[in-house]
Amino acid sequence: MIAWGRPIPRCVLVWLGLLLVPLTLLLAVALPWWQRSAALDAGIATTRDQLNRYQRLVASLPALRAELAREQANDDFKAFYFDAATPALAGAQLQRDVQEMVRDAGGRPISAQVLPVDAEETPPRIRVRIQMQGTTDQLLEVLYRVEEARPFLFVDQMSIRSTTPRASPASRRMVRRSVRRPRVQQQVGQLTVRLDIFGYVLGPGQ
Repeated sequence: MIAWGRPIPRCVLVWLGLLLVPLTLLLAVALPWWQRSAALDAGIATTRDQLNRYQRLVASLPALRAELAREQANDDFKAFYFDAATPALAGAQLQRDVQEMVRDAGGRPISAQVLPVDAEETPPRIRVRIQMQGTTDQLLEVLYRVEEARPFLFVDQMSIRSTTPRASPASRRMVRRSVRRPRVQQQVGQLTVRLDIFGYVLGPGQ
């Protein structure tokens, strides 16, 4: 029969105390070390993953540089821009091109002015203000040539006014008679047009 009320011997308590002290110290040292080790392992894994990504990026740089060089040498890319050393030279080229468009369309260029360049724009935008005289069909032909131009051109502003004098009552009666008599030639209306046309220029080394 077991006597449950018998006291535990003092020596057993002493030995238990001696065992618990080193176990407690071991846990106090081992637990933080284990947590720190786990954090270091996680950091090493993250760093290794980042290093692998950077290595892949570095390995792709030659291909990216080659692709960029091909795009910069691509005529389709350069078709957007005037290839001139300075915006002033590009503006002079645009001025000549627009005047030639007006003449080829049958119109008469009156004046052409290169407008100032905004230094903060990238790439720089060059603008020309041209004043011309012509018929409606000639104006439409100029606008068509601007749309089809290379480098690309855009119309910023346009103002139109008619330069044909108002017909007198006698002239209007003659026009009505000309419906019955086709041999009488009607006066073709003339327009005075002001156009602001712009394009973009590549800077040096671009």
